[in-house]
Order: sequence, then C-alpha cells, then structure tokens
Amino acid sequence: MGTPLRWIAFNAFILLAVYLDLRFIHRKPHKSGVGEAALWSLVWIAISLLFGVGVHFYFGAPAALAYFTGYLIEKALSVDNLFLFLVIFHALSVDERLQQRLLQWGILGALVMRGAMIAAGAALIHRFSWALYVFGAFLIYAGIHMLFAKKEKIHPEQNAIFRFANKHLRVTRQYQGEHYFVRRAGQFFATPLFVVLLVIEITDITLAVDSIPAVFGITHDAFIVYTSNIFAILGLRALYFLLAGVLGRIRYLTVGLSLVLVFIGGKMIAEPWLHIPVQISLVAVGGILAVAVAASLLASWKSA
Repeated sequence: MGTPLRWIAFNAFILLAVYLDLRFIHRKPHKSGVGEAALWSLVWIAISLLFGVGVHFYFGAPAALAYFTGYLIEKALSVDNLFLFLVIFHALSVDERLQQRLLQWGILGALVMRGAMIAAGAALIHRFSWALYVFGAFLIYAGIHMLFAKKEKIHPEQNAIFRFANKHLRVTRQYQGEHYFVRRAGQFFATPLFVVLLVIEITDITLAVDSIPAVFGITHDAFIVYTSNIFAILGLRALYFLLAGVLGRIRYLTVGLSLVLVFIGGKMIAEPWLHIPVQISLVAVGGILAVAVAASLLASWKSA
C-alpha cells in the first residue's frame, strides 16, 4: 500500500506542517490558552479523520478501519503519557511559555524515531513470523504490569538521562530563556531546557515500545501503522494544554489501556486459530476506553 511516492508525499506534508507551525504559527513562545489549545486539537483531529476518509476512498473499508483503530490506540496511550510530561515540566520548573516549544521539538524528534522503530518492526515481522507472538506476549505482560504496578512518585531530576547529561555535559545552572545552548567564554554550554528535551525524547521512545507493537496487532501494513501513529502524536501539544487541568481526574484510563494492551496481545497470539475482524477490534478498543473515561468522570463527579 505504501508506495515510495506515497511515503514521500506523506512525509513532505508532515514536514511542511511542522515547519509552518514553528516558523509562523507558534514562532514566539507563549502560554497556550484553553481556547487556542481546543482549536488546534480540533484542527489536527479533523485532518486525521480526513486522512482516514481518504484511506477508505483509495484502499477500502478494511484499511480505513485499521487506520482508525491504530489512531485510537495510539491517541489513548498518548493521553496517558501526557501526565508524565506534566510531571516532568512541573518538577523541573519549566516556564509555561516554553512548554509549547519543548513539546513541538519533542514531537518532531518523535516523528523520526518512531519512523525508524516502525520500519524495524515491519522488517522483523516480514522476516520472522514468530515475532508477532513475541510482540503479543510483550503486550500482555505490559498490560498486566500497567494494571498492577504500584504508582510511585516520579522524580525527573533523578532520571538517569538527567544525571548523565549533568555529569558529562557543560550545563548552565539556570534556564537561558528559549535557548538550548549558549556560548560563554568561547565555550558552548547546554541549558537545562536542552536536558529536559532530551528526557522527553528518550521517554517517548520507551513509551512507543508499547504503542507501536499494539498497532502492528491490528495491521501489518507499515504505511497504516506509521500514518496512524504520526497523526495521533501530531496533535499532542495542543491536547496537552487542553487536558493539563483534568488529566488527574481520568483515574481509570490506565485500567482501560491495560485491558486494551492485553486484548491486542491476545489477538496477536491467537491469530492463527482465531481471526478477529478489524471492525470488532475497533469496537472493543473504543468500548473499553469509553467505559474507562465514563467511570473516571463519574467517580470525579461523585467525589466533588
């Protein structure tokens, strides 16, 4: 499905969108309000849905269902991960005006790294069919671990990446505005803002270890996996500022996500004996997440 021309056209569109955003739309660092965040969230969701409609028109309903299911899985896992970014920003005292720029550069790096991970995963599945069972078993393990793991307080300043950067790089003691590097006495220094960006990038890689195999559990088409993944994370920055105030209230999202991972992992392992249609997977994933969000909102309303 993903011919070289389609890969080039899609990536050219994404790079153009990111360039226009950095160069013109969000050129100056500023605190993003709820209205602005809601607008850009809707814009990216609309573009993602339109792309899915295009997939349906050109490649048929099965491909479109696979795209929408992958998009939903990645979006849901990303929302859960936004809470981690919120903790990192608060713990490291990142100015709210700079959080938007950090997320934008973090997403740009994620596009490159996730593309490489998806290419590697597709090649592995194509060459070794047993890799699907490994991915499935890993997703079941990840889901169960997510469900029963104890919630411990996160200390980003104790992160191994943060400590390594402070030990092996010349880092200024204070933030230097929006600069990632500064020059002092003829020497280059990294700023704490660069270290935070590094933590975000590495954190995203570890988070993608769950989401990418999960989408491969829906479809083996690397183009569908890649496009659904990229569209899901492109709107994360706006979604972060839109949901920052309510992330803590979605208390059962982790439970829902753990069940989704177990379901997809089980689907991958049982595939040779029990084929679950994509439309059933979409309904199952959507239903699990809807119940988790509804239960969270109901619990928050009762405790208010």
